[in-house]
Amino acid sequence: MAFLGTAVRDHRLGLMQALMDREGYDALAFTQGDFFQFVTNFHTDVQHWERPIACIVPRNGAPFVILNELSTNHWRFGAEAGKLWVADAEFYAEHPRLTRRLPLVTQWPEMVADRLRRAGLARARIGADAAGGMLARAAALLPQAKLDNATAGCRALRWVKHAEEIALLREIAALTDWVQDRYREAIRPGRLVQEMDMAMAAAMAEESARRFPGEQLEILRCWTLSGPPSCAPHGDGRSSGQRIETGHGLVNIVIPRLNGLVVENERTWFCGKPSPRQAFLFETARAANEAACEAAITGQPVCAIDAAAQAVIERAGCAELILHRTGHGMGTLGHEFPEDMAFNTRPLLENEVYSAEPGLYEWGLGGFRHDDTVVVGAKPEVLTRAPKNLAAQTVA
Repeated sequence: MAFLGTAVRDHRLGLMQALMDREGYDALAFTQGDFFQFVTNFHTDVQHWERPIACIVPRNGAPFVILNELSTNHWRFGAEAGKLWVADAEFYAEHPRLTRRLPLVTQWPEMVADRLRRAGLARARIGADAAGGMLARAAALLPQAKLDNATAGCRALRWVKHAEEIALLREIAALTDWVQDRYREAIRPGRLVQEMDMAMAAAMAEESARRFPGEQLEILRCWTLSGPPSCAPHGDGRSSGQRIETGHGLVNIVIPRLNGLVVENERTWFCGKPSPRQAFLFETARAANEAACEAAITGQPVCAIDAAAQAVIERAGCAELILHRTGHGMGTLGHEFPEDMAFNTRPLLENEVYSAEPGLYEWGLGGFRHDDTVVVGAKPEVLTRAPKNLAAQTVA
């Protein structure tokens, strides 16, 4: 089943209720796009800083949302498809109306304050994913209400995945493995790198239509760095016109988001036989990636994932080629919480999901990185299974 159902809704609601009980909140308020989708299962279609949104989840009572009228029909499509987890929605106007007037964006704080009053929350203690901005202005209109910054607690809601979420992540990972196979067929000397990536994104769209018809697919990245520019993890800023050359190492990134869940799948390739130095750095990066995946064990510290990869790299004498941490949480966003893998000492929890992407970057030669999406467990589960051995990753 590609869409997230009521079991996931109930799981997330249970986590929210536990947070409210633990902290003494009467309600939680979500105003950031990623949290809004996490709570409502609605694909947020606006920039929240431009068109503010809110989802209020009372400790007792039904949740409700406030949206810009631009989202009216998008919300209706979700409701008719049976995908939304919130039934109560109110809208404010994108533009002034002569009839059937709605509040304007300048009246958003008053609208939210009034809705909180009607929900019996005028004297509530409310925890928010982000307690500033327009929401703070709304709370200020309710002198007996208290708005708390609950960012850390809200982020923790997204750590542990429901079994249904992990099942969907497996399906998404299989799609990324399929795309990596297409890259094997696509890499050749002289090809424009950007043209190849666009062709791979188009292939992913076609395959997704076959596997997940009618679902929400976002192709966040089909992106390749070829040759010396790959020594910068985000490229050299001069991608237009760059072509693959014989002897180049390539690092590619395949990241789709399906129904609000993200998988990362990255591999290092060679166009032609690699040099001894390229092969050595490739194998070091692969071994570090595998060590990181193996370290995603329930009860071990989060930072153990990073430490395992770093130990491999240091033993190979390549510590100076590290430019970033080994990975980050995965889920609603590509870069999900926790984002401080290298320094986080709390125990890993069963069914958290992480990227494992240690990289090596040598100036003048290129980058070497394999990235897998891995589920924490007594025995970690690596979701992305595309080959990463030197023979498979060398395109003659």
